[in-house]
Amino acid sequence: MKFSHISDTHLGLIQYGLEEREQDIYDSFNQAINISIQDKVDFVIFAGDIFHTPNPSGTAILQMANALKRLKENEIESFFVLGEHDISRVRSTPIPYVYHNLEFSKYVGRGEPVYYKDVMIVGFDKIRKNEMTGLEEKFLHVESLADKHKGHKILVLHQGITEVNKFAGEVNSTDLPKNFTYYAMGHLHDKFLKQYDHLKGPLAYPGSTEMTTSEGIKETEKGFLKVDISDDEAKPEWIKLDTRPQISVKTEFENIDSAIKELNEKISGMEKKPIIEIKIHGENLERDAIEGKIADLASKSLHFSWKIFQNDDESSVLLNRPAQIEQELFKLAVNSLKSEKLAHFAINELLPLLSTRQVDNATQVVVENFSNFSGEDNDS
Repeated sequence: MKFSHISDTHLGLIQYGLEEREQDIYDSFNQAINISIQDKVDFVIFAGDIFHTPNPSGTAILQMANALKRLKENEIESFFVLGEHDISRVRSTPIPYVYHNLEFSKYVGRGEPVYYKDVMIVGFDKIRKNEMTGLEEKFLHVESLADKHKGHKILVLHQGITEVNKFAGEVNSTDLPKNFTYYAMGHLHDKFLKQYDHLKGPLAYPGSTEMTTSEGIKETEKGFLKVDISDDEAKPEWIKLDTRPQISVKTEFENIDSAIKELNEKISGMEKKPIIEIKIHGENLERDAIEGKIADLASKSLHFSWKIFQNDDESSVLLNRPAQIEQELFKLAVNSLKSEKLAHFAINELLPLLSTRQVDNATQVVVENFSNFSGEDNDS
C-alpha cells in the first residue's frame, strides 16, 4: 500500500499579479495529482494550506474539486486538514468543508481518527500559538488510540516544528505523540525528512508544490512525497515536480556584463521563462547604466527584479530578500518590538492576513489577542 503526501498547494495565489504565476500553481498541483493517479496510490493526504486565502476564487475551488473528482474516478481516497491560509478568523465555514460534505474527500482535522483499510489517520488543523492550551491532552488522547491500533498510524499536522525552523515553529518534536508510523507535516515550504529517536516513524515535510511569495526568489526544487507502507515501516520517496525556474544572482557592477552573459546562456534552453533577481554591488552606481545592460535579460524573463547595494551590508530585508525570509523578518520584528512574543504574533498571525488583504480577519485577530498583550513587558 502507498499514499501521496501533498502540502501547501496555495491554490489561487497570483504572484506578482501575473496570470502565468497563478497557472503555475495549478500546473504543479495537477502534476502531483496526475503522478499519484499514474502510480496507483491508495490514498492522498493534503496537509493544509490547500488555498492561499480563506475566500479563494472560483477557479481555485474548481481546480481542487476537479482533482478530487479525478482521484475518486480512479478509486483513490483523500484526506485533509486545514492550514492557516484555509481558516478565516471571522466566523465562517471553511471552503474545503464543502468537499467533505459532498464526500469528495474526508476531513480529519478535529483529532478524531478515521480508518482506511488497515490504516488509522488522524489530524489537527493549524493550531496557533495562542491556542495551544489543551494540546498536550489532545496528543495524549490520540496516542492512546494509536497504541491500540495494530496497523499503520498516520498523524497529519499543519505545524512548524522548532527543531526544523525555530522561527516558524510552534511545537517541539518531543511534544508529538510517539507511536505513529508516519508524521505527515505541512506549513514549512522546504522539504524535510528525519527519523527522530523518540518517534516511531519519520517526520516529513514535502514542502510547497510551487514557490510562494514568502520564499523570495531562489533556485530550489518543489515536489511531494510518495510513501510506501507495504511493510511495518513507512518509506517516503520525494517526487520532484516540473516548476518554473527561479534564479537569484549576486554580482559586482564591474562584472555585470559577464554575469548577464552567463545568465543568458543558462536560460537559453529553458522551456518556461524564468523568474530572475540580480543583486548588484558597487559604489555610485547609475540606474540608467544598469537598466541599459539588463533590458534584454528582462525581456527574456517572466518576472525580473534588480537591487543595488552601495556597500557590503546586505542585512536589510527590504533590499535583499534572503532565502530564509521568515527568519530575517522575525529578527527585524524582535529588534523593533523588543519582544519575541509580539514578534511571533506579528509575523505568524498578522502578516499572512495583511499580505493577502484580509483586513477584517486581521482586525479580529488583534481584538482576540488584545488581552494577551495588553500587559506585555517590552523589555522582556
